[in-house]
Order: sequence, then C-alpha cells, then structure tokens
Amino acid sequence: MKELDQPRPRPRRTRADALRNRKAILRAAAGLIIEEGPTAPMERIARRANVGIATLYRHFPDRLVLLREVALNTLRQSAAEARAALIEEPDAFTALARYMHDSIDLRVGAVMPMLVDRLEMDEELTEARRLAQEAHNALASAAHEEGSLRPDVTAGDISLLIIRFTAPLQATSSSEDDNLLNHRHLELMLDGLLRFLSHENLPGPAISFEDLINMGPAPIRANMLRARQHDR
Repeated sequence: MKELDQPRPRPRRTRADALRNRKAILRAAAGLIIEEGPTAPMERIARRANVGIATLYRHFPDRLVLLREVALNTLRQSAAEARAALIEEPDAFTALARYMHDSIDLRVGAVMPMLVDRLEMDEELTEARRLAQEAHNALASAAHEEGSLRPDVTAGDISLLIIRFTAPLQATSSSEDDNLLNHRHLELMLDGLLRFLSHENLPGPAISFEDLINMGPAPIRANMLRARQHDR
C-alpha cells in the first residue's frame, strides 16, 4: 500500500520582533561605531538597542560578523535610497539633494570610513559597494545631463562631501544636534553645486571613487599635481 504523502513543514518565518531587534542592533552598532569606534563594547550596543546581550549574540555571534553586517546594511540602504530618489523626485538635482540628506540620516559617510580597514572586502561586500556606487553615479550623471549640476563636480566630490557632513562634531551636546546641524549646513552647501550659480572652475583635484577607496596622502598629492599641470 502506498504511503500517504506527508505534508512538508513550512519554513519558519523570522518573527517580527526578531526583525525589529536585528534592525535595532544594527542601528545602535552604527551609532556607537561613529561615537566610539569599531571596538565599542558589545554590551553597550545591546543596551542602546534595548536588547539583552544574549539576543545580540544570537543575531551576531561575534564582533566581526556584526561589523560586516553594519557595512553591508549601510551600503544596501544607500543604494536603495539613491535609486528611490531618482525615480520619485521631479528632477535630478532634487533627487541628488534628497539622497545627500538621506545619507546624513544613514550616516554612511561616517560608518564606512570607520570599517574599511577592519573588514575584508569579500564578494558580497564588493558587490554591495559596486551597486551603491552605481546608484550614486546615476544620480550625478542625471543631474549633469539635465544641466543642473555644475560640470566640474564629480560623483566622488559628492561622496566626499557626504563624508564631511556626517562626521561627528565635537562641540555639540548630542548626536541629534549633530544631525540637525549637518542637514542645515548641507542646505547651505547645495547652492554651490548648482551649475547656474557657478562663475569659475573649482580649484584643486577632482575626486574619484577610487581615490576615496584608497584615501590617503599619496593619491591626493598625485591628483593635486595632475590638476596643477592641467591648469598651466
């Protein structure tokens, strides 16, 4: 007699509270990485996320796993925000401005420089970075094509501006104050990116994504030398 087929157990879905805990841990870790560096105590990350230390280690068994997930999550969110801005906004410059404000809230320009020397860029991280750069480049290219972004501003320049605007300010009393000031000063700076307000070429070297990845004195000096030779 043929045995009746037994119903297959359905894969268990991650519970909503587990997803919330994971997001809270990643958010707390990103904040403490910026404030204290990548060696911020795991116990402090758990407290800030309002979870127990056992919950943290259940999601992320060690510090390196957590740091990698923070980087991966940040890059993926950055790419998603750039794509959404380009689709949803009425013009490319508005999309670029929205993306830069979103990047301040994501704190991508503060988190990634902290982690770049700590992580090995495996295939998944490399692909996430490529997609983030691709989405970022699409925004800058669209703004150039519509004639709103001054032609001597590169996507790398915009990335470096985001890094500068997300670095924590020592003089303020809280990260919330930092965030408000960053958004305020970004609005002041955005006028400088508009093509119709530019009257002369920008001084100094243009920054590429490769320069940012290999950021250090040597690439900066090389670019400055090329820029000076071009101006002669």
